[in-house]
Amino acid sequence: MVKILDISVGLHSQLPTWPGGLNFQLESTKTIDQHGVNVSKMASSVHVGTHVDAPSHFINGGLTVEQLSLETLIGRALVISVADVTAITANLLNQLNIPKDTERILFKTANSQLWERGISEFKQDYVALTADAAQWVVDAGIQLVGVDYLSVQRFNDSPLTHEILLTAGVVILEGINLAEIAPGEYQLICLPLKIIGSEGAPARAVLLPYNCSNG
Repeated sequence: MVKILDISVGLHSQLPTWPGGLNFQLESTKTIDQHGVNVSKMASSVHVGTHVDAPSHFINGGLTVEQLSLETLIGRALVISVADVTAITANLLNQLNIPKDTERILFKTANSQLWERGISEFKQDYVALTADAAQWVVDAGIQLVGVDYLSVQRFNDSPLTHEILLTAGVVILEGINLAEIAPGEYQLICLPLKIIGSEGAPARAVLLPYNCSNG
């Protein structure tokens, strides 16, 4: 059987949340003992845990999450380990010998260890892309970029990283956990919730061995 590698973060109330954001909340509204059935309700930001950013997150009139191409969200992806860096820059990307036909990149950084350790406190010093790295991604024709913390841009940076990527139609996958994933090629399947009109949505993202698919 093909081994399916789940790179999603489980949703629960102790997940780190972007400052000012609504953390994930799950509340029981009915129980089997009292009502014969278990029913729950949930509330959270759409940018909680593993999630996708659509262009409308930063671009007025941009595509919303249900309009994103499934062909972009599913396909061959390259996991790249950059565990010892504090930022992903264009200069770094130039040194990585990324194949020119790469369409999806998932960056494995020191961030993934935060998920593994169950750190619930939001960390401002997470690793992310600089604006020149975002432009490198666009110029390289990459269609999807994934990062292993809650934002593709650094905490104190301007929105430019997001704006460069989303203006070019690059799908942003944030909050993945790559701690147990070896660098290399995989088949990515990423399915955000189909929330009509939303600028983002939580997603279940998994990897399959690339040789088990046609890409």
